[in-house]
Amino acid sequence: MSDEFVERTGPQLAPPQPIRNGSGATVLGPRNPPREAENPNLLVPPRTDHGSMPNLRWSFADSRMRLEEGGWARQTTVRELPIATEIAGVNMRLKKGAVRELHFHKEGEWAYMLKGRARISAVDRGRKTFLDDVSEGDLWFFPSGVPHSIQGLGPDGCEFLLVFDNGTFDENETFLLTDWLAHIPKDVLAKNFGVPESAFANIPAHELYIFLMQGPGPVGNLTLDLSGGEGPVSPWFSYRLHSQEPIRTKGGTVRIVDSSNFQASKSIAAALVEVEPGAMRELHWHANAAEWQYYISGQARMTVFASSGNAATFDYMAGDVGYVPRMMPHYVENTGKTTLRFLETFRSDHFEDLSLRRWLSLTPHDLVRGHLRIDESVLAGIPPQKSPVIPL
Repeated sequence: MSDEFVERTGPQLAPPQPIRNGSGATVLGPRNPPREAENPNLLVPPRTDHGSMPNLRWSFADSRMRLEEGGWARQTTVRELPIATEIAGVNMRLKKGAVRELHFHKEGEWAYMLKGRARISAVDRGRKTFLDDVSEGDLWFFPSGVPHSIQGLGPDGCEFLLVFDNGTFDENETFLLTDWLAHIPKDVLAKNFGVPESAFANIPAHELYIFLMQGPGPVGNLTLDLSGGEGPVSPWFSYRLHSQEPIRTKGGTVRIVDSSNFQASKSIAAALVEVEPGAMRELHWHANAAEWQYYISGQARMTVFASSGNAATFDYMAGDVGYVPRMMPHYVENTGKTTLRFLETFRSDHFEDLSLRRWLSLTPHDLVRGHLRIDESVLAGIPPQKSPVIPL
């Protein structure tokens, strides 16, 4: 939130007005003050914002919930956030024992566990098997076409974020086991499995999607379920992100994960960023892919520069999605009083960013001074080591 906005709103006794230093005017017509309060930098943009920019924010709170007996799901795709053409996301909740049924996608599926525990299973194209229990902060990746399932564990199940490597993905158009077999004649099923047709008398007449089952036992008790395959998958489909030593700065931490350390994840790279109050993710850009963000906790503002004099500032809070088209410079600042935590994800096999500070520090300083008319002390003071999060 800009200082100008804070100065004008005071104790918040009345809704803020779109006025800045004599520019603008009061709102006389209908208003939505709660929504305006979520986006103060749209109501009163900073002086540096200019031109026309697409919307770069969507809240999962505005996505339609699909409610099932075992939990729920909601999604953010190009239908909700049209600019986000490279990546789509699904937020899903499973009760204890509930199963996201056996299925597969045309897209690769990357996931971050938000809360609770889950059991995930898969069989890859080479008849190799995968089974693991994951908890908060863990990741998984299932390649395109690999069948898999997810089941909630523990006293209250789990909640997780799914990221897909195609912005047009639709969670309601996945290939589900029950939906598939419901549309195959029973005599064909009997012939396929070499059993009487009566064996399939009770299969569901429609998809189950998310349904309740009895909770599974420990992984160690499931060795019989894995018999007959060609051994465990390699590379492994899950990753303990929070076990990774982060890049630490005075302003926060960054954990980077891509195919270099999570070999299974060939189409999604990511960074888990933590920013302390007042600190910011430095001014930077990405040349290899657009950035799809998910805000886990805290609040933030981000200004994106689109060239040609166009720039816009957006505000974010937990549960929001942000998007930055490829090449567009931006920063993310913690505007709250608690640690800001968010994910940066990219449709790429590797993480890559380019830093404004690094660019200017490694360019002949007389050339930079000629452009910006700044003192040499500014350039000389840039630390030589990478510092993706800058303190207050």
